Amino acid sequence: MTTVAEQLVRRLREQGIRYVFGVPSGSWLYYMEAMRKEGLEYVLVSNEASGGFMADVCWRLTGVPAACYGTVGPGATNLSTGVVGALLDRSAMIALTSEPPEKMIGRTVQMAIDQQALYRPLTKWTTRITAERVDQQLAQGLRIATAEVPGPVHLGLPEDLGQRPGQSPSSPLPLIRARPLPPADEALLAAMEVAFARSRRPLLALGLSAVRAKAGSAIAALAERHRIPVVLTPMAKGLLSEDHPSYAGVLFHALSDRVAETHRQADLVVSVGYDPVEFNFEDWMPEVPLLHLDSQPADIDRSVYKEVLDVTGDIGTSLRRLAALPPLDSAWDLGALEKRRDAMFEAMEPPAGSFGPRAALSILRELLPADGIMACDVGAHTHLIGQMWRTPAPNLQLMTNGCSSMGFGVPAAIAAKLCMPDRMVACVTGDGSFLMTAGEMAVARRRKLAVVFVVLADQSLELIRLKQEKKGFPGYMTALHTEDCPTPEHVFGVPVIRADDQESYRAALTKAFATEGPVIVEAHIDASEYADLIQRKHK
Repeated sequence: MTTVAEQLVRRLREQGIRYVFGVPSGSWLYYMEAMRKEGLEYVLVSNEASGGFMADVCWRLTGVPAACYGTVGPGATNLSTGVVGALLDRSAMIALTSEPPEKMIGRTVQMAIDQQALYRPLTKWTTRITAERVDQQLAQGLRIATAEVPGPVHLGLPEDLGQRPGQSPSSPLPLIRARPLPPADEALLAAMEVAFARSRRPLLALGLSAVRAKAGSAIAALAERHRIPVVLTPMAKGLLSEDHPSYAGVLFHALSDRVAETHRQADLVVSVGYDPVEFNFEDWMPEVPLLHLDSQPADIDRSVYKEVLDVTGDIGTSLRRLAALPPLDSAWDLGALEKRRDAMFEAMEPPAGSFGPRAALSILRELLPADGIMACDVGAHTHLIGQMWRTPAPNLQLMTNGCSSMGFGVPAAIAAKLCMPDRMVACVTGDGSFLMTAGEMAVARRRKLAVVFVVLADQSLELIRLKQEKKGFPGYMTALHTEDCPTPEHVFGVPVIRADDQESYRAALTKAFATEGPVIVEAHIDASEYADLIQRKHK
């Protein structure tokens, strides 16, 4: 007889789901045994939040959701951090949690909370699975998770459900994937063409929805035909090469005042898949008309920005319509743009003999192949990465900028290596974020994952310290150690190599990339250069 656990696991595998990440519980054992039999991999993590981050990254790299699990109460609350990451970073995911059986709902029960209430604002949809409706509820969850805009769904599993009789599937569920969007309405496309043709200095602003739309080549064609500059949000990195004549830089991150020298000249902004979850329009955009090419209307203050045209529909169709127009009589000076771009990248070059974050990132970029994947965590270093890390294609640099949760980088790198075992993978994290997820080194070692974890050790929550300094506050509770912390030889069995200058760091990275398993490179950097690079003069 097929159990509910076996039925659910078989359906997940049929949908192409390869991994379930989590920390087990007693009622979860039925599902683990079903996974063992069915060949669906269960990845034991050290903290449920990491399992959520890993599932998030699986969707980004493969376009297929992954699942993650937490038990009743504390497992579910731990998992919720990874789930909200998927919600705000726009990744489809199946979040599973054990819940009290139906007869105990509303009773006082050890560990139990109302997990449907917990997950309702953190997901696109939440429900409790019943034995009679497993296929229907899973299919509905997958459709909702993968539909534009993608995000997580939560399926509660009553603790007495897994061993109950299920339904023996007579045939596989139809494969559920995101459906293509229809083109925008013809009247909107025509109005878009008129508004664009009137402009002399239009600016393209790219966001993470353009990554999902795979719009890179259409964007390049549009920029080249009309000779117009392009700015990007950090999670849209890779849509346009940093060497492209139209590239003007990344919004929000280091040296954003240099980027503002370009976008403040615009007389029209064409936002392409721009999702303000990364950075609100109002925080950078001049008060000019907006053409918003996306699946959703623009989230913008329309009392200030009075000329907004929402061209909602397939982004590629809209871009091709603009690229087919006669070339604009563009007033942009691309020579001046090139000088600003070159000066910005020159400012990101590490001073000779220095060993700060610029040197650490520059040497890593040199040694990591062009198709290698780098995942980064949240911190002061992220603001440098957003501007200086050269990213030849989308999803070769993984960050969280919608949710911006510390603790993302290490599990993201582990998931990247699981999904792309033939690629070289590195992680850049601050020592503050590493403290949150050091336990995941056990996962990397257990699975023999060749990931290089670069820990930028400045012994401080440097981004918070800089914010205190800018407000005139004295530094308070941002030091991670009261004295120099000795470097260990191993962290949960993963070897650690210390580097204190460029020469030893280069040697450490070279050795680490030649190692078959995971390696930590602890880079003791000079953090003083952050202050001059992280600026917020956007407008």
